[in-house]
Amino acid sequence: MQLAPAPQTAPKRLSILGATGSIGCSTLALVQEHPEQFCIEALTAQDNVDKLIEQAVTFRPALAVIGNEAHYQTLKDALSPYGITCAAGAEAICEAAQRPVDTVMMAIVGAVSLRPTFCAIEAGSSIAFASKECLVCAGELMMEACRKSGATLLPVDSEHNAIFQVFDFEQPDAIEKITLTASGGPFRSWTAEAMAKATPEQAVAHPNWSMGAKISVDSATMMNKALEVIEAYHLFPLRSEQIEVVVHPESIIHSFVHYRDGSVLAQLGMPDMRIPIAHTLSWPQRMKTQNPALSLTEMGALTFEAPDAERFPALRIVRDVLAAKPGAAIAFNAANEVAVEAFLAGTLPFGRIAPLVEAILPHYLDKSVSSLDEVVYLNDQARQEAKQHIHSSS
Repeated sequence: MQLAPAPQTAPKRLSILGATGSIGCSTLALVQEHPEQFCIEALTAQDNVDKLIEQAVTFRPALAVIGNEAHYQTLKDALSPYGITCAAGAEAICEAAQRPVDTVMMAIVGAVSLRPTFCAIEAGSSIAFASKECLVCAGELMMEACRKSGATLLPVDSEHNAIFQVFDFEQPDAIEKITLTASGGPFRSWTAEAMAKATPEQAVAHPNWSMGAKISVDSATMMNKALEVIEAYHLFPLRSEQIEVVVHPESIIHSFVHYRDGSVLAQLGMPDMRIPIAHTLSWPQRMKTQNPALSLTEMGALTFEAPDAERFPALRIVRDVLAAKPGAAIAFNAANEVAVEAFLAGTLPFGRIAPLVEAILPHYLDKSVSSLDEVVYLNDQARQEAKQHIHSSS
């Protein structure tokens, strides 16, 4: 029998990039439960300087960084009495990612997390990442960078975290397939006609999870599940056809791993992001938390449905993306980010999100990438095309 690693005695040094968002705040709530187990090295935010100041005063990091340089003086004036070093700008966020720590929580949303994530990888840290866009846009480059630096990727997404917990990496050939579960979002039972007229308020009202606006809309379109299929393709040694999706409205089983002997392993838990966050923070150990406990008798029946690729075309489009060159995934993600921004701003109907993404893809199906700069270039190009498409059709 293999013995578990010895528990870590010294506090873990932890940096949180995107500290003021949903994942960042949940991470700090867990740290606050066990202050003796963690030492905060760096906290970063993009615009929410007031929240960052509040967090820095509470957790006393060595470094606090605000991405928007216009807020630098406010940050510095507030934190100078506490001896906390302050910085601002995109480069400062990358420098925060490179500081020597045990774990970096990468909670920055969107493709802007690319450079900080690669900086953390180059530093050889364990990276708990909630930003699926990194693997979607630069999966091959990212996994190669991890192999070179020895960095460890710890998925925070509940589905990939579930698979990570029950995937036998020493015997990948014994695995037939994996199944990602999807809640179905707020429009699971809506008709296509009703969905086409959905409002931002309706789209962000997720029935199970408490998430930010962007990922809530992605759940409503099931684009989040399409992005997670790409993410799983890079994270786990599987072919694309070995990755399936099933709708599980209760969001209790977070994913399945199917083995060739007929065994199916799954990870269960309440739909609360603090559970996978706690797993990544304490890995390879387990930490005691105040997270909600699962009672199967109170939960009752668990149900499953086949996904409807007609009402949720992202699940169909992603198969073409996986069959194409890496540029397709970059455009897939970029066009979706632009479409969601426009929908939340009221300038694009909900029913036009997936068609916009599909319209941008053809120019990128044969685009290869060999560097992060090329990823960033294609991402910017696809975003610009998506914006032009919205403008020309309005």
